[in-house]
Amino acid sequence: MSLEQLIENCKNNDTKAQSELYKLFSSKLFAVCLKYSRNYAEAEDNLQDAFLTIFKKMEQYKNKGSFEGWLKRITINTVMQQYRSEKVFDMVNETVVDEVEIEMDDEDLSMDYLLKIIQELPDRYRLVFNMYVLDGYSHKDIADMLNIHIGTSKSNLARARFILKQTIEDYKTTQRLQSL
Repeated sequence: MSLEQLIENCKNNDTKAQSELYKLFSSKLFAVCLKYSRNYAEAEDNLQDAFLTIFKKMEQYKNKGSFEGWLKRITINTVMQQYRSEKVFDMVNETVVDEVEIEMDDEDLSMDYLLKIIQELPDRYRLVFNMYVLDGYSHKDIADMLNIHIGTSKSNLARARFILKQTIEDYKTTQRLQSL
């Protein structure tokens, strides 16, 4: 069955087509959920919520643009809605911190370690960092999606980078001391 036919069948609430769509895209969308969630269990919940929203809004997809991009956007918006309802961004000072450069030696840091320390960032910093650095959203797009000011987005990104830089420097220092 073609993707176009699968989409049409999902629009008609065909449960077999919905199951097939889930199988086809769940791993990619789970990676998106994991990136924006606090932990694995929350990512699983967010994935389920995202698919419920996708199936509910399937009629809105007009076969223009990338279907996978549309799915990803709904998934990100579903996760962001959770954070907006928790008021994660309410108490944020908009002072923009200086841009921080992070120097990394590829052999010193594993991808698992980097993902772990990104996931440990406070919610508001992790979300903005992921959206800006990993997904390429502009500060205006982030501000619109999270219902915050552009300055808040810039400040949160700078603070996320600062925290990551400190964490990496601490890790490297510990590694050097252990090797002595």
